[in-house]
Amino acid sequence: MKPQTFQLVRFTDVSGVSGTGVVAEGCVFTDGSVALRWHGDNPSTAVWPDLDSILAVHGHAGATVVRWLEDSDLEPTAGTHLLPGEVAHALATGRRPPVVATA
Repeated sequence: MKPQTFQLVRFTDVSGVSGTGVVAEGCVFTDGSVALRWHGDNPSTAVWPDLDSILAVHGHAGATVVRWLEDSDLEPTAGTHLLPGEVAHALATGRRPPVVATA
């Protein structure tokens, strides 16, 4: 078994600090503990006892979801950068996905 990597994708920036889109990345170790690295102007790294603890503090009632990176066979939904489960989440909660600038 190996650590599982993920990104935190935020649909709504409740605090006005993190922004929207991919706001952090992390890995869940085999014992369940999690290392999380925040992006942005003031990046930081923290170790948490488990993913549920992170979502309890930073999930903002569904405004943030976990995107597992091991599901590399999944392709983003056409016209978005969201994976199918994230699109379903956005539709189910009525939250608008973050706007992604194209180059």
